[in-house]
Amino acid sequence: MIVCALATVWFAAPVSAQIGRRFPSERKVIKDPKTGVELVFLTSQQGKGDSKIYQTHNQWTSDGKWVIFRSNRVPGEAMAVNEETGVMVQVTEGGYSGMLCVARKSMNLYIQRQLRDAEGKRTGWEVVEINLDKLFKDSAAGRLKGKAAYERICGIIPGEMCAEGDMALDGSEEVAYFRLAPDFARKYPIAEQIAPNFGPRNMGAGPGGIGKIDLKTGKAEPVVAVHFKVGHIQGNPWHPGEVIFCWETGGKAPQRTWMVNADGTNLRPIYRETEYDWVTHEAVISEDELVIAILGHRKIALDQRDMDTTKDWGPSGTKEYATGIAVVNMRTRELTLEGQVDGDNFWHVAGSQDGHWVAGDDFARELWLVDRHTKERILLTAGHKTTAQDHVHPTFKPDGTEIEIQSAMLSEDNRSMNICIVRLPQELIDRYKK
Repeated sequence: MIVCALATVWFAAPVSAQIGRRFPSERKVIKDPKTGVELVFLTSQQGKGDSKIYQTHNQWTSDGKWVIFRSNRVPGEAMAVNEETGVMVQVTEGGYSGMLCVARKSMNLYIQRQLRDAEGKRTGWEVVEINLDKLFKDSAAGRLKGKAAYERICGIIPGEMCAEGDMALDGSEEVAYFRLAPDFARKYPIAEQIAPNFGPRNMGAGPGGIGKIDLKTGKAEPVVAVHFKVGHIQGNPWHPGEVIFCWETGGKAPQRTWMVNADGTNLRPIYRETEYDWVTHEAVISEDELVIAILGHRKIALDQRDMDTTKDWGPSGTKEYATGIAVVNMRTRELTLEGQVDGDNFWHVAGSQDGHWVAGDDFARELWLVDRHTKERILLTAGHKTTAQDHVHPTFKPDGTEIEIQSAMLSEDNRSMNICIVRLPQELIDRYKK
């Protein structure tokens, strides 16, 4: 087991920032002005810093009643909102770093928290399990205890091993994965030549890698080192011991999607893209499937005078080649194109685990649904203004009846986001019921 010596300074949180603090409902139900689809805004105030968890990760608690999200209602802390009542509860205390990992098999939330010594130097990352079931019950009953009553420290990732606070749960929910620090990854065998930065954003250089921490024993160890910068990491909820991750360049990557076994074996690309493919925003949607967006947002170079439109990222990202929402079978490598929007592009994508639907937002911040059987394309909702730095980011509820998005539709400033649930029309929910 890898350990590190700590001289950590903790400060007591003020009562107003206590875990379990309740906030009144802001829940509003409206009909989309363009489509008539029901929109449930679980938050509706402006300027509260709301945003959803990234679309690679689970958003709902295992009982299906609460949505976990990021907010500045209490600066630096995460919140939960009850879908039916709209009541909000603060679910962290003392801050967190990186991704919020909501368990599917238990009422637990897993976070990372930075540890620093008396001089302010980061010494490691504390991995914390939060018992949401106990927290929600005590919060509702008005008998809140100190945060130690709801937290369990799973272990500590040493500072030299992990450089960024990001995390993903394994399908077993007994292990969590994180990014290795470049200098730490450099100590381990890497099959390929270390990659330089790729593209005009000067990102993507290696080495990088993935580590894991046992949530029961606290043992932290490397999984694999790779020749490029690792971006988002996902565990496959249906296949324990399977890790999906990406090469992050800030744009088109030479090879975006990757997977590896938790013991470091069988490192391989998932969709083996060409120089013409601009692949992004991959998400595991079922036992064997990964949904991706293949972008076609750039001008086709029809003659030599247009070549400057493709020089920065190469000849990628145009509709001269196949684009749209695609689903890749991680066992057979078979790719199926599900659809593309006319005159625009799907950007962030999701899929229902029952295999019936994929969804995507476009550059206009509209949300579309695509029937995987018929390829019918359905506009669910439009007008969800967001910032230039953030987007709608759809995620399906596990039962396939709802999609969570983030939206500035209700905000006068056209940028302050809220948490919104898009309910699939009942006729669509019933379409493939057995």
